[in-house]
Amino acid sequence: MTMTTCNTPARTIPKQRPSMFRVIEQIFATQGQRRALRQLDSAALADLGLSYADAKREAGRPFWDVPATWRQ
Repeated sequence: MTMTTCNTPARTIPKQRPSMFRVIEQIFATQGQRRALRQLDSAALADLGLSYADAKREAGRPFWDVPATWRQ
């Protein structure tokens, strides 16, 4: 007796591109968060575990430079 198996690849669902509204929403959110970070005092930055240089560097990044996990 011969046994046959079928190894078909699993179907993958292609990722959909985010809508233009979602992209614009993300741009405004990113800029708002970085603006707020820029305005924090040294005590608030210490609570977050950030130095002034870290906060300044992050706040100065352009809106399109976001972590990959934000682009889902």
